[in-house]
Amino acid sequence: MTNPKVAVLMGGPSAEREVSLSSGRECAAALRGEGFEVVELDAGPDLYARLLDIKPDVVFNALHGRWGEDGCVQGLLEWMRIPYTHSGVLASALAMDKQRSKEVYQAVGLPVVPSVIVPKVEVIEVHVMEPPYVAKPNNEGSSVGIYIVHEGSNGPPQLSEDMPEFVMVEKYIAGRELTVTVMGDRALTVTEIMTDGGWYDYDAKYKPGGSWHVLPAEIPQDIFDRCLDYALRAHDALGCKGVSRTDFRWDDGMGADGLFLLETNTQPGMTPTSLVPEQAEHFGMSFGQLCAWMVEDASCDR
Repeated sequence: MTNPKVAVLMGGPSAEREVSLSSGRECAAALRGEGFEVVELDAGPDLYARLLDIKPDVVFNALHGRWGEDGCVQGLLEWMRIPYTHSGVLASALAMDKQRSKEVYQAVGLPVVPSVIVPKVEVIEVHVMEPPYVAKPNNEGSSVGIYIVHEGSNGPPQLSEDMPEFVMVEKYIAGRELTVTVMGDRALTVTEIMTDGGWYDYDAKYKPGGSWHVLPAEIPQDIFDRCLDYALRAHDALGCKGVSRTDFRWDDGMGADGLFLLETNTQPGMTPTSLVPEQAEHFGMSFGQLCAWMVEDASCDR
């Protein structure tokens, strides 16, 4: 297709709206630099009508969080038969549901952290798991709504009113933050994420200076290789397409037994501080080339 018209979906109504707007603007600028005709589209209730009016050849999905990352928008694009980037309906829905994605990982022999889905009212009243543990939404990303209950804590977490009716409670694994990008059928490399605050929260992810990245990660070769293998297996088991990013926690005092797969992001961030563009650049691919590859990879029936 010569100079296809690309609609970059961004914004939307999720808790990750601002991150998505940042991702979308960066990707739109990069695609224009690669010669594409680009229309930036803030996804709202009139999305179907706007797409009918714009008539894009391809949709670049830069949405994050619910509705844009969980299979909903993917279903609309399938219905309209507009080729789109990233994963399809089923893989998006599975990856966004942390508990169900863990069940998929376990089915193919990948190591996961023990967790349960519990009513919010119960989590507020009692320790539903021996501390340390983490309480978080089952279907949000970007470290939205994360509560860490440390060992020796006096009481259960006082969750905010906007937390969902049911939440995930997961054993807290101390250790190092690692992540791997999968692009097509290849796991790129391993990045270690370092923070001053002790964990990779929302501010550490998106505020300048909130974290820094060691690329490639300075870890033993067997752990490095396991991360690459596990990320590719997770990508394939969920049925992901295009680009995904899988996050790990590694307790280096336990060796290989201390490596756990946390989650797979089917629409990882594409902001100036994001991990996927850094890993692509490590292999000589510019941000513009990465975005162009994603457009060229777009399709229906994903």
